[in-house]
Amino acid sequence: MPKPQRNKRYEYKVFELGERPDSAIDDAPSGIKSRREEKIDEVTAKVGVPVAMWDFNHCDPRRCSGKKLSRQGLIRDMKVGQRFRGIVLSPKGTQTVNPGDRDIVAANGAAVVECSWARLDEIPWGRIKSPHERLLPYLIATNPVNYGKPWRLNCVEALAATFYLTGFDEYGETLLSKFSWGHSFLKVNGGLLERYSKCKNSEEIIAEQERIMADEQREYEEARQQDDEDDDLLQANPNHQNWVEESEEEEDSSEEEEEEEEEDSEEESQEEQSQEDSDSDSHSISKKLHKTNL
Repeated sequence: MPKPQRNKRYEYKVFELGERPDSAIDDAPSGIKSRREEKIDEVTAKVGVPVAMWDFNHCDPRRCSGKKLSRQGLIRDMKVGQRFRGIVLSPKGTQTVNPGDRDIVAANGAAVVECSWARLDEIPWGRIKSPHERLLPYLIATNPVNYGKPWRLNCVEALAATFYLTGFDEYGETLLSKFSWGHSFLKVNGGLLERYSKCKNSEEIIAEQERIMADEQREYEEARQQDDEDDDLLQANPNHQNWVEESEEEEDSSEEEEEEEEEDSEEESQEEQSQEDSDSDSHSISKKLHKTNL
């Protein structure tokens, strides 16, 4: 009886005590990194500095700008309680992002909280830690959800604004380029960002913000006043009132003349009819008299 064939695919070698296979290693060489470390390096390579977010899954995944950046390897997820050493955009901040933050961003990057504006109270801000918490100055959202609304920037707009304000324009452009509407952010806010970029610190940014908002309020009131003046032009000109009255009088006079002519015509018709009736009656009487005489 033939011996069964051994399956070479599952053959293995038994090593004696003290022997080690060539493939055995104790520590990973310096060139080998974990998947998490590789992802961090990938983000840094594409943007140049660390970019991160705390995602609370409030938004529609199809519309969430943070999730889209994550899918493209441009941002990494942070866990609640995990510390980030760069700029963190948070309502807990007491200063605005400003050009003086450039060194912090260059060394440690920027992070944002991905959540709904309507659910800010649900966020455990105390567990989102950074030594550099910041606010953003007055800017206008251009994302499809909150287009035209001041302050309501989404994740990618907030990060891009941070990079623009700290002098890393190319990083902001890299992030916005992943969205079809991204170009509109700089188109709408370019003038504001340029004014902010001339400031040196948070105090100057806030002062410039107050001037910008005062300018916009004045422009709004002037535009509203102009609209009221345009509405006044649509009202009847009192200098033309006499023309209207004369025209109405002429129309009334013309109508009266037409009515008089119609009345005269009716009277003439009635007189003619009466005359015809009279002639007819006379003729009938004559005929009767003629018959009587006969």
